[in-house]
Amino acid sequence: MNKCLTNPFSYHLFVLLFSLIVTDPLTTLRLRAAEKSIKIGIAEMEITPEPKKDRPVYMAGFGHNRTATGILDPLFVRTLVLDDGEKKVALVSLDVIGYFYTEVQKIRSQLPKFDYILVSSTHNHEGPDTLGLWGKTPFSSGVDTSYLEKVNRRIIQTIQTAEKKTTSADVQIGKLRIPELVHDSRLPIVKHDELITLFFKERSSGHPIALLIQWNCHPETLGSKNTKISSDFVGATVREATRQLKCPTIYFTGTVGGLMSSLQVEIKDENGNLLKGGPEEKTELYGKKIAQKAIESLKNSEPIELNPIKIKSDKILIPMQNKLYQLGWKLGVLNRKAYLWNNDKNGKRELAKNLDKPIAIETEVGFLSLGELEIAIIPGEIYPELVLDKVENPTIPGADYPDAPIEPAIYKQLKSKHRMLIGLGNDEIGYIIPKRQWDENPPYCYGRKSSQYGEINSIGPDAAPHICKTWKELSNNK
Repeated sequence: MNKCLTNPFSYHLFVLLFSLIVTDPLTTLRLRAAEKSIKIGIAEMEITPEPKKDRPVYMAGFGHNRTATGILDPLFVRTLVLDDGEKKVALVSLDVIGYFYTEVQKIRSQLPKFDYILVSSTHNHEGPDTLGLWGKTPFSSGVDTSYLEKVNRRIIQTIQTAEKKTTSADVQIGKLRIPELVHDSRLPIVKHDELITLFFKERSSGHPIALLIQWNCHPETLGSKNTKISSDFVGATVREATRQLKCPTIYFTGTVGGLMSSLQVEIKDENGNLLKGGPEEKTELYGKKIAQKAIESLKNSEPIELNPIKIKSDKILIPMQNKLYQLGWKLGVLNRKAYLWNNDKNGKRELAKNLDKPIAIETEVGFLSLGELEIAIIPGEIYPELVLDKVENPTIPGADYPDAPIEPAIYKQLKSKHRMLIGLGNDEIGYIIPKRQWDENPPYCYGRKSSQYGEINSIGPDAAPHICKTWKELSNNK
C-alpha cells in the first residue's frame, strides 16, 4: 500500500479530493466521455441534375422560368454520422434551396435504427427547384419528382456509408466573428456573424477525419442572371477547406433570415484590391475566404466532448397565413398536406380539403445536445433578432403588430458554453420574422414608401411565436 495512504491525514485528504472530483458535473461528464468516445463517419454523393431540352431544370431562389443552361460545378449531399454507443444520429447537408418535411419523413422511415436524422439545405439559389415555387409560371411547380426520389436515395446511401466508416474521434471547436463577410439587407441591421467549426481527428492516430463548418449567409453570390447549376460559394468553401486540411468537409447553414446575404459584400483580392471580375470570380473567392476563416478559427479552438447524445423534437402546426402560399397549395404547386387550424400548435391533425377555413402545415422544431454542444434545429430562415435577443423594443412606428409580445430568443434558452443553430432543418417554411417587426401594410416602418422584402416569402406572422415558444419548451425540458 502507498505510504501516503497509511497516514490518516493523507488518507482523508485523498478521499475529500476524490469526492470533489467525481461529484463535479463537468468532470463527471468528461470522465464518462473518456469511457466511451464519440464515433463519427462522413460520406458524400453527387446530386447534380442534368438539364435536357425535353426536361428543363427550373432553378430556384430568384424568379420564375429561369431554366438551367449548363453546369458550373456539382451539387452534393454530405452526411456526418455520430454514434456515442447508445444513440446514433445523422446530420445531412444538401446543396439545394430547401427540402420539405414530408421528404425527410420518407427518409427516416427507411432508417429506423437511427435515433435522429437531420436534413438541412444550404439554401442554394443556383440549384434546382425542390419546393415548387420557381416553375415556368407562378401557377406551376418547378419540381421534378424523379429528382427528389434520386436525392432521397442518395441521402440514404450516404447515411449508410458514413455509418460503416465511423471511428473514435477527438474534437476541437472553433469560433470566429466575421461581420465583414455578411450583409444585412433589411432594417434593423442585426447580423449573426459567428462562424462555428468542429474539427474531428482520429483518436488513435490524430489524423484529420472531417471538418464541419456552420455559417449564416444566403448562397446566392452568383445572382439572378446565372443559368448554370452551381452550389454557389458553398462548393468553393468545401473544396478549399478539404484541400488545405486534407479531410472531407461538410457545410451547414444557420441564421439566414433578415436578410443575411453575400450579394452586397465587397470582396478584395490577395493584394487588397476590389475584384473587377464577374459573379463567378466573386463566388469562388468568397467561398475560399469562408474556408480560410474556418481554418483560422481552429488556431484558438478548444477540445470539446460531443457525448452523450440527447435529442428532443416536437411536431407542431404552423398556420399558413400567406395568401400566395395558400393559392400555391390549392393549385398543387406546394405539394404537402395541409390541416385545419384551430389556434393550437399541438392540436388535432384534421386534413384540410379547401380554403373555407384557416389551414396549417405540420413541421418540426428540434433540440440536439451533443455533450458540451447544444444545437437548435429551426425549420426555416430565422431572423437574427429572434436568435440573439435583439427584437426591436420599442416597436418602430408603422409595424403591423406593434403590441405583439417579444418571442423568447433562441440562444437565450441555451445553458451550455458552446452553441450552434442549423437553419432549414428538416423543412423550409420560409422567413421566420419577429411578429412585432411584421411590416406588410402601410404606413411602413422607417418612413419607407413601400414594405421591405421578407413577408412575401414567410408562411405568416404567427410562425415566429409558435416556433420560438416550442424551442423554449424543448430546451428547458431536458
